[in-house]
Amino acid sequence: MRDDSKLDLTHFRHLLLQRRAKLQGMAETGATAARTVELDQTRVGRLSRMDALQGQAMSQEAVRRRGLALQRINTALTAIDDDEYGYCRDCDASIALARLNIDPAARLCIACAEKSERNG
Repeated sequence: MRDDSKLDLTHFRHLLLQRRAKLQGMAETGATAARTVELDQTRVGRLSRMDALQGQAMSQEAVRRRGLALQRINTALTAIDDDEYGYCRDCDASIALARLNIDPAARLCIACAEKSERNG
């Protein structure tokens, strides 16, 4: 088991709050791009319409991914509040500090993450 005195929860809370603020700022600008495409079909060519629809689809996917990232961050912040942060949700082992520094919202240890990826 990890020595919890090495896990600076204040540091990780700060990282998570910074990432959440950045994603929320991006969400405000991305919402405009994801709106329904309305083009005057008499004045805009077929390729322009297709390009606009593709841009809309990409923006909608970005909005979806930001939502998932925000959900992961909020889950990690709750885990900090509940004194459960830094432990794998599958096997309850400690998540390596290096992994948490790269992804402070990580919920799985490396072994369980690799197993999850293999099982699809």
